[in-house]
Amino acid sequence: MSVNIPSVRVVAKNGSLVMKEGLSICFYMHHSHRDVAPAIEQTLDLYLQTIGPKALTRTPTDDGYWQDLDDSAMKHIREELLERRAPLIDLRDSSGSLEAYQFHYQGVALDAPYDLHTPRKRHASAVSFWFPVSFLQSHGIGPFRDLALALAKLLPFNSGHAGPSFHAWAMEPLTQQMFQLGLRYPGMDIPDEHNNAYTVGDQLDGIHWMNFIGQPVLGAVGGTEALRARLTHPGTSVESLGGDRALVTLGAEPDAGDTDEGRVLPAYRELARVLEPWLTSREAARPYRENEALLRWERRFLE
Repeated sequence: MSVNIPSVRVVAKNGSLVMKEGLSICFYMHHSHRDVAPAIEQTLDLYLQTIGPKALTRTPTDDGYWQDLDDSAMKHIREELLERRAPLIDLRDSSGSLEAYQFHYQGVALDAPYDLHTPRKRHASAVSFWFPVSFLQSHGIGPFRDLALALAKLLPFNSGHAGPSFHAWAMEPLTQQMFQLGLRYPGMDIPDEHNNAYTVGDQLDGIHWMNFIGQPVLGAVGGTEALRARLTHPGTSVESLGGDRALVTLGAEPDAGDTDEGRVLPAYRELARVLEPWLTSREAARPYRENEALLRWERRFLE
């Protein structure tokens, strides 16, 4: 299939690929981990069914080293999911190069002590799933979209999204470069679920190809029918997912856009204007960083 996603290659001095294009699916739940743990384990199983049970091969240990994701390690991870108060789970297909597939989960405890920078109302358990663009080229968009919908059915999400994204091996040193590239390719997300888990709460993390909208935002905007009436761009679809939740999809296929070529993604801009009051910023989780580029990127559909 033809995919409107740019080829991005950033190589370190040692020759390692440290940033490239990809796709991701993310969901945010304004719930403590203990309330979503069984559903998170089900999403991991569903992801592995889609990509293959042996696609994820490495996971970090508690002391920061990498280990093989064998049966024993997977058993330990499942125990962590069910027993820890706020686990961080990171499963990848490699530990020494930029991975194509990744499962990342950051659980939170909403009854934890108050955080000066990001109070509990902004916390959310966050889960994400990475794919290489080659997955779409080999399988078409159907399996990717079907997986996102199937995951949504399993999770008590407040928000979620799916679509093109930048993938980086050591993300923090590359964020400024990603923000600059993100202004050129506005349909590309910059995944940062670890920080987003402490900033998104029950609101929305930007505008994407697939936008899963739950409560309280869907209620505040007037419900699914009211949202559908406000979105008039051709190709935009609004589907009810039941349970006061909806999915807004911006076009039949993912599109990164390209402002250098005048592809500014007007459907994304229309949705951003409608949902602007409920869009959050991850700036609160980055109190000691230079955030001008971040804020410009977050408002790329509103300026």
